[in-house]
Amino acid sequence: MFKHRLFVHKSNQQIDMKKLTLTLMAIATTVAVFAQTTWNLDKSHSNIGFAVSHMVISETEGNFKDFDATVTTTKDDFNGAKVNFTADVNTIDTDNEKRDGHLKSDDFFSAQKYPKIVFDGKLVKKGEQYELVGDFTMKGVTKQVNFPVKYNGTIKDPYGNTRAGFKVNGMVNRTDYGLKWNSLTEAGGMVVGEEVDITCNVEIIKKG
Repeated sequence: MFKHRLFVHKSNQQIDMKKLTLTLMAIATTVAVFAQTTWNLDKSHSNIGFAVSHMVISETEGNFKDFDATVTTTKDDFNGAKVNFTADVNTIDTDNEKRDGHLKSDDFFSAQKYPKIVFDGKLVKKGEQYELVGDFTMKGVTKQVNFPVKYNGTIKDPYGNTRAGFKVNGMVNRTDYGLKWNSLTEAGGMVVGEEVDITCNVEIIKKG
């Protein structure tokens, strides 16, 4: 009888410990979920631009008119923040309709088949500086990139919204993503440079 009661007591202890463990896990999960903060892009105060050399002697600039991004944070600063960004290739604008059409063609972006440029990664804080680290996908090719980021600060606007601003500078080689069309000048230089400088001014608003 004594052994039986002891066995039952131990079994109840095990059950209680299991319940306590499950409860603590549930609380931890709930806290983690509620600790997340979502920031949405303010498109009217953001721009996604690029520049590429033309005939060696100058640069051609452009941007994407349609783009979107979300940022998810779990800390007071933006270290480790998840970042998802998309741009619609069909909205490329270099202030020249004929050139834009060429860029959308299979010589470059193949916009009909690959309509989106996508970044999926996170912000990483190194000292006082940030880096955007993650997967950059263009024309169906995905490569990891590291783009320097300047954090411009966080403020409250006159309407009570919390806003944060960033400037992203980066560079990709377009040929790595299958954008390989080119031609040569008489001097042998490339008409279109291979390195594309990316500059993004981004303003985000805390959701809710």
